[in-house]
Amino acid sequence: MEIQKNREKWIETLYKLRLQNFIATFLEALGPVSILGAQLVYLSQPILSPFFSPDHSRELAKILEDPAETALFIKALRTYQPRA
Repeated sequence: MEIQKNREKWIETLYKLRLQNFIATFLEALGPVSILGAQLVYLSQPILSPFFSPDHSRELAKILEDPAETALFIKALRTYQPRA
């Protein structure tokens, strides 16, 4: 349940930044190598810290570590509709 809430927070954030389609395409292109993307998120936390909290960055890395979660994340990015 917690990972679903984390996924939703990231989707809302990326939607606000208008990056949802770019990130979905990028993750699809990475495919099974997305676990390396998770490691990159962990390593780049100091760089990301002005934009995202360390907890927020770790949440994204957890999503990217699991291929099933990554697939759900991509699908959710493609189909997200903001609440009215």
